[in-house]
Amino acid sequence: MKATTHAPALIALAVAAVLGTGTVNATATSGIQADEQQCQRERASRSNRPQELYPESTRTAPTERASQRMGGQLNKLGTALDKEDNAQVRQIADEVIANARANNYDKAYAAQLAANAAYNDDDLAAAKTYLVQAVELDALDNNAHFQSMMMLAQLQAQDEEYEQALATLDRYLEGSQSSKADDLALKGQILVQAGRPQDAIPVLRQAIDAAETPNMGWTQALMAAYLDTENTTEATRLAEQIAAASPGDKRSQLNLASMHIQADNSAEAIAIMERLRAEGQLTEDREYRNLFALHLNTEGGEPKAIEVINEGLEKGVLEGNHQTYLALGQAYYFSEQVAPAIDAYQKAAPLAENGETYLNLARILFNEDRIPEAKQAAQQALDKGVRNPDEARKLLAH
Repeated sequence: MKATTHAPALIALAVAAVLGTGTVNATATSGIQADEQQCQRERASRSNRPQELYPESTRTAPTERASQRMGGQLNKLGTALDKEDNAQVRQIADEVIANARANNYDKAYAAQLAANAAYNDDDLAAAKTYLVQAVELDALDNNAHFQSMMMLAQLQAQDEEYEQALATLDRYLEGSQSSKADDLALKGQILVQAGRPQDAIPVLRQAIDAAETPNMGWTQALMAAYLDTENTTEATRLAEQIAAASPGDKRSQLNLASMHIQADNSAEAIAIMERLRAEGQLTEDREYRNLFALHLNTEGGEPKAIEVINEGLEKGVLEGNHQTYLALGQAYYFSEQVAPAIDAYQKAAPLAENGETYLNLARILFNEDRIPEAKQAAQQALDKGVRNPDEARKLLAH
């Protein structure tokens, strides 16, 4: 889902669960002529009753079952499902739902299967509509009813309908009395996405405490919630926990570095990123850019910044744009390496949107008694436009 990183897996599980529990009751087909394949499916249905997934539920499962008069249509629906003919499943389901002779179970069962067919065709809007029908008819057994509700909540969250998703999920939790860590974690993640981190924190903590092996994504969501509430201490602690558990995972290490930056622990952030650089794990422009920026913002960090920039340029990872060459020029200049600083400024200036870099280059050249070059740079600064043209004109006047 869009809202939470583990949502697609959860949705897939929900779909499988719905398909596994939505079977046509055998009594509905006892008077109907069916082929051997259909009979085998019905015998399998009777001998493989699904386990009750919600033993603590406060909901009394409805006793109404599939009607004999709709048995033929429901058999066709099951055959289309077996053939994975999603279009046929939806067509037959729509006919059942619209049939005045169908009872609530017939319609709910048809809507349930149609939702899965729509989901398989990536028609999530239709899947949600079918699921709402299946849930509101309130005619399915507890397994199918609550799994349909869970799938609906996930699809709503995937479409960033966070408040609707939370309402559906709360209804699911209240009716099913589920205390499963997965269910609580989903609610916590949706709360984070909904901009309610303070509400998410206790839910996510409860999910993590309840799980024998908590999903790493839950801890990351809790870390994000702490960060959103400006609790950098807890956020950093969790980031350290994640990084320690996954020492080879670059993303976890970078997240920890980011936590240290936000906590004003630049030295720790630099140590992490320099270790990744030494291991050859910095492979993106922004990673090199973040590291040289950290060095430039550290007292005496210019030599390391120069090293990082040049390495990134040599590897072709770091883009040779105005920002990069300007940073390189500044790092050389403030470490009293004027010649390479001038070279870097000369590369940066033509790439700038205005003439400010040319003006800085003119100042440096003037201080080095390279007057003709300084005047040329000053003119180029005026040509591109600067905030203080008088300074450029004074340099030209010398």
